[in-house]
This record gives sequence, structure tokens and C-alpha cells, in this order.
Amino acid sequence: MTDIHRQILAWIDENRDHYVTFLQGFILERGPNPPGDTRSTCAYVKRYLDELGLSYREISPHPEMPNLVASFEGARAGRHLVLNGHMDVFPVADDGAGWSRDPWGGQRIDGRVYGRSAADMKAGSTALIATYALLSQLRGKIAGRLTLTIVSDEETFGPWGARHLLEHHPEVRGDCLLNGEPSGPESIRFGERGPLWIEFTVRTLGAHAAYVHMTKSATKIAMQIAAELEALTELRGQLSDNIRRAVDLGRPTMDRMLGLGAGDLVANVTLNIGTIRGGVKVNMIPSSCAFEADFRLPIGMSKTDLLPRIAEIAERFPEATWREIGGSEPSWCDPGHEMVGIIQANVEALGHPRPTPTVGLGGTDARLWRHRGIPAYVYGPRPHGMGSHDEYCEIEEFLHVVRTHALSAFDYLSRG
Repeated sequence: MTDIHRQILAWIDENRDHYVTFLQGFILERGPNPPGDTRSTCAYVKRYLDELGLSYREISPHPEMPNLVASFEGARAGRHLVLNGHMDVFPVADDGAGWSRDPWGGQRIDGRVYGRSAADMKAGSTALIATYALLSQLRGKIAGRLTLTIVSDEETFGPWGARHLLEHHPEVRGDCLLNGEPSGPESIRFGERGPLWIEFTVRTLGAHAAYVHMTKSATKIAMQIAAELEALTELRGQLSDNIRRAVDLGRPTMDRMLGLGAGDLVANVTLNIGTIRGGVKVNMIPSSCAFEADFRLPIGMSKTDLLPRIAEIAERFPEATWREIGGSEPSWCDPGHEMVGIIQANVEALGHPRPTPTVGLGGTDARLWRHRGIPAYVYGPRPHGMGSHDEYCEIEEFLHVVRTHALSAFDYLSRG
């Protein structure tokens, strides 16, 4: 470990309570998506950057979904590293029912910070903001450029956040991306499965519940379609040998970081029926039913591989129509990239187990860089309660992510 590494770590230790306090305040700025209004969250980050004297641009293709971009040059020419996090968060259902803590409270209890977005991903975004601020003090020691992107509209794969930046502001593309989404500190995500969202609508004549001879039931047909869709979960992606080896080696780590069984899911299609709406009264045969299916495609597969299979199933039910309502292709990059080695070396130097390259089960904005051929890696805390109740982040784990991001960003740029 170099003198500069020790200086970075000393700065982080001096400011540890400051980072935790920032994370707590970050959680208080809600920004659930939908609807996706992150204006107060963005203002919170801007105030922090202003206090540090760091310049930035606010880019707002949607008036309620701003994005922040900050960038600085090192002392000499070199590579361009981009840091990417998001401000919008999952909603909280039923006014916090099922939570033992205030879902928007940002409470610090027993070494944890609780609240919606504590894990996904305001801990990671805080680590990236801290990394940018720390390295801005070392710009004379690094080469190339460091860019920070803190965006909106990630949770619904919408067009107003990172996708807008990449399409309209090529200066944020860079040579490599580091993201802080929850992954678990023993894993480095080099790829992720691709979500494919399909809406099915079934319409029939409908009738009194006693007259089942008069009409088919829209809800029963919907249940049949959903049951047949389950057969698609046997499909697997086609992988090159090196990617297959990385996927297989990463399975045990995925089980530890994401729960037993996570490693078994990574190479297969999965299906979730997220919503279903049908019928108006128990003694009426429903004349309409709609449901939304969330498929997750493994790496090595495209939606063009799955859509014909879905169409084939739907054709067997003339009462049904369907349409694609969202999603993104799977993405992956080199699990042996230099950035992976840099992160692994720093994690080990910090006294933690060497992290393993893995594939993420959920989606992140990192996919957008990978789709453009830019290597993008995710290193963040465990996903405790993500999208569920009592979401939290372990404070020491959060600070470990801050240290790892800061050291790894410096190493990548100082070698440029």
C-alpha cells in the first residue's frame, strides 16, 4: 500500500461520521419511482457539492427527473473513468406496513442505517460521491479524467436518466465505469441478466357465475397462460467458454451474497407475475383480465430468442393479446479486465476476502455502458431488504465500499 493509499484511507477515517450523516440525510429525500420526482434529492446532492466547492452540471430532460454530472482532468493525459449512481428509489407499499423502522427515516441503529434506498442504492451513490470528492484533492497525482454521474429514472428503465446522458452527452461514456449498486462485498458484477416486461390482456363475454356454460373466464385463461409461460424458465443462454467458467465459479459467491439458490438462477430464464387485475365480483365470470410478466434473460440470450416462444404460447389463446412494455437486453463484459484485478487487490489489502466476478440477477444502469462496448463493473454493499421491508446497510460495510471505490478509482487513473 502506497503513501497515497494511506492518505486516502486516513481522509475516509477522519470523515466516517460525515459520510454516514450524509447517507442518512440522502435517505430522507425520498424520490420513489414511480412517480420518479427526484428534485429534492438532487438539490441535496448539489448543496453537498457546493459546500466542497466542486462544480457540476444539472441536465434535466424531464423537469422532475434531473441528473448531475461533474468531471475534472488529472495532471496529464490518460484514461477516462466514469462513476455512476442513481437517486430514485423503489416506492414503499401500504404506507410502510411491515416495516419495524420508519422507511423514510434514515435511522442509525446498532451499526446500521435503515430506510428505503439504504442499500439500493444511496449507500453506493454516497460512496461514489465521496470517491469523486476525495480524488478531486489528488488531481495532480492522476492521469486522464474522472466523471461523476448521479442520475434519475433508473428504477423503471426510463429514458430520462443515464440513457439520456449516453445518447445525448457522449462525454460521459468514458473508457470504464464503476457503479455502486448492491452486489455484496465478496462479488464484482461484470454482467447482469436482462429484464423483459410483457403485458397480457384477456377478454371474454363474461356472465353470472352460475352460467359457466355461457362463456370462458378471462381470469382462468390468464392463469393458464401464466402456467404455460413457466415452461420458458428451462431456457438457458449460450455462453463462450471463458464466460461460462466465470459464471460457474461465481455461483457459490452469489449464494453467500444474495441468498441460497441465487447461483442456480443466473444461467436460466426466470419469470415473475408482478401484477394481475381481473373480475369485479365473486359471483361474476370475469370478462377481462390483465397481468404483467417480468422475465429475466440470462447473459448469452437476447429477447429475440424469447419473444417467438411467448408468441407461440399466446397464439393458443385467441382471447388474449400481448405487448412488450419495457426491459433491456442482458449485458456483460470481460471478467478478467484490469479494473476487476484492481478492485480485488484493494479489497484484499483492506483485509477482506478476494471478491469473485459474478453476474447480477437484477438490472443496473451499468448495462447501458456495456451495451456500448464499455466495460462496466458493480461493487457495492449487500442488498439487505432491497425492495422489501426494513431495508438497511451495515455502516462498516458501507465504509468498506467507500474505501474500495476511492482506492480503485485512484489506481485505475494513476496507471493511465
